[in-house]
Amino acid sequence: MSSSSELKVALAQISPVWLNKEKTIQKIERAILDASTQGAELIVFGEGLLPGYPFWLGLTKATEFDSKMQKEIFAHYVRNSVSIEKGELNSICALAKEKGISVYLGIIERAVDRGCHSLYCSLVYIDKVGEIKSVHRKLQPTYDERLVWSPGDGNGLQVHSLKDFLLGGLNCWENWMPLPRTALYAQGENVHIAVWPGSKHNTEDITRFIARESRSYVISVSSLMLRGDFPRDTPYFEEIVADAPVILADGGSCIAGPDGDWVMEPITNEEGIFTATIQVNRVLEERQNFDPVGHYSRPDVTKLTVNRERQRTVRFNN
Repeated sequence: MSSSSELKVALAQISPVWLNKEKTIQKIERAILDASTQGAELIVFGEGLLPGYPFWLGLTKATEFDSKMQKEIFAHYVRNSVSIEKGELNSICALAKEKGISVYLGIIERAVDRGCHSLYCSLVYIDKVGEIKSVHRKLQPTYDERLVWSPGDGNGLQVHSLKDFLLGGLNCWENWMPLPRTALYAQGENVHIAVWPGSKHNTEDITRFIARESRSYVISVSSLMLRGDFPRDTPYFEEIVADAPVILADGGSCIAGPDGDWVMEPITNEEGIFTATIQVNRVLEERQNFDPVGHYSRPDVTKLTVNRERQRTVRFNN
C-alpha cells in the first residue's frame, strides 16, 4: 500500500485549564508538539475543550431566572471564549503549519457574525498548512447546554481531504442525529470525527454503531475533568465545587474500524496523547457489502436536502 493510504492519528485526551483561554491554548499547543514527535498527521481534541465545558450548569441551579450568579459565570465564560475572526487561533494554526499536522479542535466560539455575545459549541478543522477550513457550530445544544450555547447551522457540514481519507465531524449528541451523519456520508466521509466533553458512557456504544452504519473509521475523542480541575479564581468557585463529583468527565476516547470492531478501546481516567494508524483499504473492503449513500441507498424514495448557508441576523448591502 502507498503511504497516502495510511494515516497516523492522535487522540488528545486532556483536561482544559478550565475557563482560562490563554492557558488552555498553551496546553493544546503542547499536545500538538507531543503528537508531532510521535509522527501523527492528525490530532483530535474533545468538545468545547477551549476553554472548557460548562459543568457549572448542573451544579448551581442554572435554570434560576435572572440569577446574578449565573450572569457573572456566563460573563466569565464569554470573556474566555474564542473569537476566530480576531485571530485567537492564530498560534495554533501556525504550529499546525510548522509541524505539518492537521487538527480538529472543539472550541466555544464567540461569533463576530452574530454580535459577539452569544456562544456556539464549534468544531474547527485546521489543515496541515495551518488554514481553518471549516467551523461547524453545533446544531442542537443538549439539555442545560441550551442555557449558554446557541443553535448552530449547516455551514460546517463539510468533509476535508487528508491523503486518501475524507474527514468529517460532529459534536457530542449531534452524532445521534441521523441526517447530519448522512450529510457527511454523502460527501464521501470515511473517517468520522466524534468529539465529546468526556465520559465512556457517551462513546462506548455510538462509536461502534456509527462505524458499522457508515463502514468508516470513527474517532471519538473526549476531554477529562476532575473536581480538582476547577480553578480557585473561578467566579463562585465554592458554590460550583460544593456538590461536584470527584470525576466529572472520565474520557473514553477510542477508535472503531469500518467493521465496527475496536482499533482502540475506550481509555478512561488517563490523560495523554494516544496514537493509531488507520488504513483506507479497510474502508473499501467493508463498502463491498454496504454503502449507506451508494449501492445500499434509494434516492428515488428518500432524499436529504442540506442548507449550508451560514445563518446571520443581519446582512449589510454596501
